[in-house]
Amino acid sequence: MSGAANTSIALLGVGLMGAPMARRLADAFGQVTVWNRSPAAFDRIDCSGLRIARDVHEAVRGADVVITILTDGAAVEDVLFVRGAAEAMTPDAFAIDMSSIAPFEAREHADRLATLGLRHLDAPVSGGTSGAEAGRLAIMVGGAAEDFDRARPIFAPLGRALHLGPSGAGQVAKLANQIIVGLTIGGVAEGLALARTGGLDLERFVDLIGGGLAGSTVLAQYAPRMIAGDFTPRGRSSTHLKDIRNARRHAATLGLSLPFSGVLEDAFARLIERQGDVDHSGLILALDQAVQPGPGAAAAVSEQRSRETR
Repeated sequence: MSGAANTSIALLGVGLMGAPMARRLADAFGQVTVWNRSPAAFDRIDCSGLRIARDVHEAVRGADVVITILTDGAAVEDVLFVRGAAEAMTPDAFAIDMSSIAPFEAREHADRLATLGLRHLDAPVSGGTSGAEAGRLAIMVGGAAEDFDRARPIFAPLGRALHLGPSGAGQVAKLANQIIVGLTIGGVAEGLALARTGGLDLERFVDLIGGGLAGSTVLAQYAPRMIAGDFTPRGRSSTHLKDIRNARRHAATLGLSLPFSGVLEDAFARLIERQGDVDHSGLILALDQAVQPGPGAAAAVSEQRSRETR
């Protein structure tokens, strides 16, 4: 895969992330073949530079690299092994799974692909739709080091890739990333709720703290959405909930408790139940509707007000 002009790429899954990634790959490598489980998706995206395959076998046939970026591990298994994409791939081709799935699923997929003579990397991403469009994704890779080295040119137009260990390591990194991102979203939501209730100008407040220790990509990108009430999906809450659940299950196999992630899981579940599958910045809506004062809160508030009037 050293020569970009000679590399044939198929990308399976043109959702919020897959579509801009396919376009960046097409810009770098020429025409990219794309396929989606729901053909209606092609009516909503810019397909310039993309060749749309009628079925998954047509999409992968003759491809040097087959990239999957699908909803979850069950969807990846369905496309690769039930619909037969893996068996239709060229021997010695690369399967690069950029979906966010459980680590054990990534390892199982790698083993099954190896029996067909196919190499596999798990390479989930972080950076959202803006990162996908700009080629600034963080790409967390698990698999053989020599396979990662050969795949570097594929990752280059998409962002910064780092090899983190054997199969499944990329997925462990993605789950850890999702805990950090999700809890940070929750922290921004609670901070804005307190600032708003306390009478602050939220835009000025966010501008100020962005230059301090609270400054982060999450604050910069998500606080304006929360303030504007714009929860158009860029990163779906259902996807984040799936990742948090996978993280907690994986942690349990290691004997690790993740109590804050449990709170986060409950908050995302409430949000989806009440608001639908909105952007994960909509976590502030779960806070607005579901958070109730804990034991002793009323007494604490009364004491604080008493002190303020002395």
